[in-house]
Amino acid sequence: MLNIGVVGYSAGAVSFLVLAVVLLMGQYRQRKQLLSLAAAASVVWMAVAAYHSSGQRFLLSTQLLELLRDYAWFAFLIGLITTAYEEKEAGRRRFRSLVVFTGAGILCLASFTVYRYFSGRPFLAVMGMDWLLAAYLAVAVFGMVLVEQLYRNTRSDARRAFKYLCLAVGGIFAYDFYLYSDALLFQRISPELWGARGFINALVVPLLAVAIVRDPRWSVDIFISRRIVFHTTALLGAGFYMLAMGLGGYYVKQYGGSWGAVAQVIFLFGAVMVLAVLFLSEQARARLRVFINKHFFHYKYDYRDEWLKFIGILSSSRSDKLCERVVRGMAEIISSRSGALWWRGENGWFEPVAAWQVEVPTDARISPETGLIRFMAEREWVVNLEEMQRHPGMYENLPLPSEILRVPKAWLIVPLFLHDQMLGFVVLDRSPAQYHFNWEDCDLLKTVGREAASHLAELEASRALAEARQFETYNRLSTYVVHDLKNLIGQLSLVVSNAARHKHNPEFMEDAIRTVEHSVEKMNALLTHLRSGEVAEQKTEQVDLCELLHEVARTMASGRPAPTVDCQATGIFARANRERFAAVIGHVVRNAQDATPDDGKVIIRLFRQEDEAVIEVQDTGCGMDAEFIRERLFRPFDTTKGKSGMGVGAHEAREFIRALGGDVEVVSRLGEGTSFRMRFPISGEQRNAVKLRVVEGSGHSDDGRIKEIAGR
Repeated sequence: MLNIGVVGYSAGAVSFLVLAVVLLMGQYRQRKQLLSLAAAASVVWMAVAAYHSSGQRFLLSTQLLELLRDYAWFAFLIGLITTAYEEKEAGRRRFRSLVVFTGAGILCLASFTVYRYFSGRPFLAVMGMDWLLAAYLAVAVFGMVLVEQLYRNTRSDARRAFKYLCLAVGGIFAYDFYLYSDALLFQRISPELWGARGFINALVVPLLAVAIVRDPRWSVDIFISRRIVFHTTALLGAGFYMLAMGLGGYYVKQYGGSWGAVAQVIFLFGAVMVLAVLFLSEQARARLRVFINKHFFHYKYDYRDEWLKFIGILSSSRSDKLCERVVRGMAEIISSRSGALWWRGENGWFEPVAAWQVEVPTDARISPETGLIRFMAEREWVVNLEEMQRHPGMYENLPLPSEILRVPKAWLIVPLFLHDQMLGFVVLDRSPAQYHFNWEDCDLLKTVGREAASHLAELEASRALAEARQFETYNRLSTYVVHDLKNLIGQLSLVVSNAARHKHNPEFMEDAIRTVEHSVEKMNALLTHLRSGEVAEQKTEQVDLCELLHEVARTMASGRPAPTVDCQATGIFARANRERFAAVIGHVVRNAQDATPDDGKVIIRLFRQEDEAVIEVQDTGCGMDAEFIRERLFRPFDTTKGKSGMGVGAHEAREFIRALGGDVEVVSRLGEGTSFRMRFPISGEQRNAVKLRVVEGSGHSDDGRIKEIAGR
């Protein structure tokens, strides 16, 4: 069986060896070199002491190496004390003189120790007291005095780091004082106290490590991976847990009677299952990660690791969209469980474009003039909604948009900036592991927010470029058609001009000329339409919207179900191109008919909201999901009709309404139908002549009475 002294001094030697190796890394500094020498001297002394601790004698080499260790610690403490001098040269002189003086005293004590060992006579034993032990006691007292002077002469703002250093070194000399006081009292060194000395020295190493970490002037350039610390801590915790459970199982077996063995198996199996649940718990792992980052590292995050992980999520080729990956990447940084992304559209409003593990209504649009949006755009702040409720003054008492409140457990609003412009923001829910949101969380989220904004802006630019290329292809196709039609017209015109040669068959010629002329007229009409499309669009007039809707309904009556018109206001005019406007509404009605069974309903409504006219095409068809509306409905050349459609109708409708100064809203539910609302300003010339048709009565029953009210 190993002697306790062997184990204790070996543990101390290993602990100080690790400390010495760590101190050898990084930049050269005097104080670090002195501490390295002290740690190295401690390693040598305790290694020899461990070797000699198997016997009961305290050999000369151990005592001399102990004095060498004491001298190394004295030099280290004197070096720290003398650095407080304002003049560096004066401090160096003071350091040299004190080190020489202390070295002389240690050398004298070493000489007396050697003399006593080889002579075997109590040369320094006077008046019944072993004065050599008293000299070792004085060495310990001198060490405590130096520690006290170091702490007393340290500035109050620097004591945060030095207090652990003073506790560690002071603990070494305090135990030596206790050891030699007991030896002086009983005229012998206690083997128990001597054997425990190695463990005491090992226990002070963590305090020295904390002091080194807290003082940046030590410049210890060593990197410990947070993942290694996390997994090591988890494994150590699991080991201690299983050890405790093993002891518990042992006692269950010992005192469980006839059920002891069975109870032990059940107990151990339950312990393993509990451990497995803890290992698989995301919340427990997140809390352990936050605890380690908070208590064992300077900074809360390993920024290199977090940055690489976030970039990996953005650039991954997974099935989820980039917008969802942005939300997921930002949520995983703070261990959030869900989130949503708002992005600025072409009209300037912020619209929800993606959600991760949460449902956000598609109509939760937020105006750029909202107070909170303007606040984030000006300050570039990450808004903490809990802090906003506790201290509303920090956020200028701004009201929280109702659209944000519709996100369950909303906690943080992270703005997405590109250059100096806010393009969107991400709303994250409450993290189960983050108890305190500080500046590190804020700065990291703002940094990844800028990176996410650049990726999303690049995606938006690439989509716009792709659409522009598709339009260019479409325009080229139109040019080819016009060119072919022009050639055909030239050929037919040539036939007409040469028909005079066949006068011998007047009936044939007359018939041929009539047919050719008719074809020429049709192709000229098509050619004129293709060529003058832009010109016709520029010809605007005052269009009576109610009259226009009835005209569209008559035109689309051949389709099923036949549309009905409900003009809830009359006398509403808009300045636009009549034919293009009718074509846009007709396209929306045709889409509604295609999506609605023959026994369904398609209703075209017209009503007024403030100074805007609203045309709504409502159907009871199959409806559309939110993703289709967001991703495909208004994308040009994306159609669900196969070869019979070109996929430009909805896009053209929205662009036409936006050209009038309005916008398009779509509300749809699968299996219930769709409402396609076109909202645009009323013509200024007719704004005060609108008549509203108000239905009085309950609901929409046919018993209601209709009144016309002139708009003011």
